Amino acid sequence: MAIKIEKKIVSYALVNEQEKKDAEAKAVAQNAEAKNVIQLGEPLSRPDKLVGNTYKIKTPVTEHALYITINDVVMNEGTPQEHRRPFEIFINSKNMEHFQWIVALTRVMSAVFRKGGDITFLVEELKSVFEPSGGYFKKGGKFIPSLVAEIGEVVEQHLQEIGMLKKPGLDQHQQKLVDEKKAEYLEKHAKPDEEVNAEGFPKGASVCGKCSTKAVIMMDGCLTCLNCGESKCG
Repeated sequence: MAIKIEKKIVSYALVNEQEKKDAEAKAVAQNAEAKNVIQLGEPLSRPDKLVGNTYKIKTPVTEHALYITINDVVMNEGTPQEHRRPFEIFINSKNMEHFQWIVALTRVMSAVFRKGGDITFLVEELKSVFEPSGGYFKKGGKFIPSLVAEIGEVVEQHLQEIGMLKKPGLDQHQQKLVDEKKAEYLEKHAKPDEEVNAEGFPKGASVCGKCSTKAVIMMDGCLTCLNCGESKCG
């Protein structure tokens, strides 16, 4: 079949049969890869009714309390595999100072919840955020590095309550030993008029690097945490 060329030829290139076959094979391979893309999870659709919990946090860095609501969707309802997983999160407060970034944070977190898959990584990501000007101590002597980190603490608590995370803590024998050490220290060293914090630890206790609670005291020549049992002497 003859083809009439009506424009001036300015350049040309020769294509041999091997190059043509290689180009076709490459196109076929690319199409196959596109079809084999594995999605991490299908986004969850919102049902008409959700169950959830609301948590109140009051910090020294905000004038008003924050109310964090986490709603869950029930998966495999009515089966032995029935469980809850977070679907959306809302944070409400009279304090408008942090309104912009809180709205942005909750929308991104809700999008991650709905995407499905493992969402527990959010806890460590939030808890690792540090306030440049320094964190604060909440009631009980626990150090919180930032307001974002405290939101992470709430998310962690919620995931533990619905069974997505395992609750940390000492076993029965370890807790008994820690309680005995605490009673022994208070009996030997605490003065009758010595103040203790809300959790009952000595006022002069320092922060534990493991549980972030002001419960570390010098006992038997070792720095020992009266909350989690962590000791520099092993």
